Amino acid sequence: MNRLRLGVNIDHVATLRNARGSPYPDPLRAAETALAAGADIITAHLREDRRHIHDSDVAAFTRTKVPLNLEMGATEEMVAIALRFKPLACCIVPERREEVTTERGLDAARQHNRLAPMVRRLRDAKIRVSLFIDADSAQFEAARALGAPDVELHTGAYAEAVLKGDNADIARHVETLRQGAARAAGLGLEVHAGHGLTYDNVAAIAAIPDIVELQIGHFLIGEAVFSGLGPAIKRMRSLMDEARASI
Repeated sequence: MNRLRLGVNIDHVATLRNARGSPYPDPLRAAETALAAGADIITAHLREDRRHIHDSDVAAFTRTKVPLNLEMGATEEMVAIALRFKPLACCIVPERREEVTTERGLDAARQHNRLAPMVRRLRDAKIRVSLFIDADSAQFEAARALGAPDVELHTGAYAEAVLKGDNADIARHVETLRQGAARAAGLGLEVHAGHGLTYDNVAAIAAIPDIVELQIGHFLIGEAVFSGLGPAIKRMRSLMDEARASI
């Protein structure tokens, strides 16, 4: 079995902490718990407005050698922070201050000239770079032209279709993601996927053979309220492995 990697986003541990301005719950403790439960990488989005993860969290993760995937907007401020802390990886995402969560994929094709020097500086610092994009051929070509070795496919529309129970739409999104992953892999890109994945919808995505890593966060932090973070991650890991074994 080609084992899927699991990235656990711990942003909303910080959201809960920040709601009271307390030192707890500690995102670093959440990261360590996630890794012990079967996560392969920890993801954290350092937003412009610092609504959840703070710079001090990024410092703590890198100081303690947490394998960190730093989600970041395409800004000079964020590139400078990444170069300072040297996470394992950076995922460049579209970001709007007024959004509740990331709503769409990055338009790398239209932003080539802006993104190219950022990708180059991160890669020169030995930081692995991924682009959070929709499953679209133009975006895959743009990622390859930019020299980004990884792409993360936005699964938000698929997750919304599952919530609506629209079987035709679900099937359409799964096929788009399946074909997109194959095209991206054919271009030599490593393919990740994430956004809105849950116990109920992860299997179809985990069964796409060209995807090698899933990024899951908000759902797992929500489940942790009821079952604990470690057990929530272990169950997700089991569902991913079962789906992978069915390929």
